[in-house]
Amino acid sequence: MKRYWYEGFLGLRYLRASPKRGSVSLIAGIAIFGLALGVAVLIVVLSVMNGFEDVLRSRILSLTSHATITSLQGRILDWRPDLERLEHFPGVVAAAPYIEEQGMLIHGDRSSGVLLRGVLPDAERGVVDLAPHLLSGNLQDLDAGGYRVILGSALAEELGAKIGDRVVLLVAQGDVTPVGVIPRMRAFTVTGILSIGMYEYDRRIAIVAMRDAAKLLRMGDAVTGIRLRLADMYAAPRVSHAAAASLGDTTLEYQDWTLEHANFFRSISITKRMLFFILSLMVAVAAFNIVSTMVMVVKDKRRDIAILRTFGSSPRSILSVFVVQGSLIGLLGIGVGVLLGVLIAVNLQELVHGLESIVGFKFLDARVYFMSDLPARVRVTDVVRICGFAFVLACLSTVYPAVRAARLLPAESLRND
Repeated sequence: MKRYWYEGFLGLRYLRASPKRGSVSLIAGIAIFGLALGVAVLIVVLSVMNGFEDVLRSRILSLTSHATITSLQGRILDWRPDLERLEHFPGVVAAAPYIEEQGMLIHGDRSSGVLLRGVLPDAERGVVDLAPHLLSGNLQDLDAGGYRVILGSALAEELGAKIGDRVVLLVAQGDVTPVGVIPRMRAFTVTGILSIGMYEYDRRIAIVAMRDAAKLLRMGDAVTGIRLRLADMYAAPRVSHAAAASLGDTTLEYQDWTLEHANFFRSISITKRMLFFILSLMVAVAAFNIVSTMVMVVKDKRRDIAILRTFGSSPRSILSVFVVQGSLIGLLGIGVGVLLGVLIAVNLQELVHGLESIVGFKFLDARVYFMSDLPARVRVTDVVRICGFAFVLACLSTVYPAVRAARLLPAESLRND
């Protein structure tokens, strides 16, 4: 115990500047600052990627279901028995039929393409909870025969439509008349505004009562498919496959959220790994700066090393002294970096909004980045991985200077001094 405390005491003491050679401590401080900066940047960037992924997943699933069952024929005719069977299938919390079709909305002299979705309000509420995202109106306002529509916020802004306005919905299917094919159209009253927070959805979604959509599209009693909410969304591939197979209809196919948005989330995962690798190089450079610091410390402490060897200290003990010192430099840098990184990541949105108000420029355009905020989620696993990686590099950086110090000959060092 005394030997280890003695080595640790010397290693800690050597971090302080000597009266004549304060430059050694200055270089150690620069090494600590560089390592702290690298660790902090890596924590902030990975936290932003985590937040970006989590928020996108939650926003996507707030409008889309965990799984969808559709037909190869484009519509499911006898869907009620299938719906009842799916509602009681293990792992399925709720099921809701829907009708979906591309269309165009016209309001005054403005027009825009839309994704028309017909829903049953009571059943839809069990699959996705749209209430927190409704800026105005209610899903229950979509009563059959009322011809009312809920628009995405960006779509309503594009059309210049407000609550109570009437918009005309056109669909590609047309009626044959003596003068040619006339597109089917119907006037709808805007009864709600929906804001998911993702421009892709807010710009193109229009929700109506399922019966109104069926009448406009001449679908009769058929539906496009059945949407499912699962008890465990990460089990969607397995449960949705088993649920579709249980219906015994070979014309049915399934798709879960992991398949529908697979490329999107895979790109986020790849980007996160690449950023970790690239920014790890910054941490590595900062960690290897410890080598130059320790080389200067060894050169500065040649006389001390010689005296310690004369008093009976072994080369292994000398090696341990400088390994302890280099490790302490690494620990200090990592500790400051973790504190700084977590502090910035937790308050990142406030910092970004404050900077935007100062410069008068919005850094995140929802039309480009799918969201206007910069969320950050600090994960303990990421912090531990970063700290472990940085500490290993810091310890490796001490090996060469420590070995060099352990090999110094006492007589030669004293003669040179």
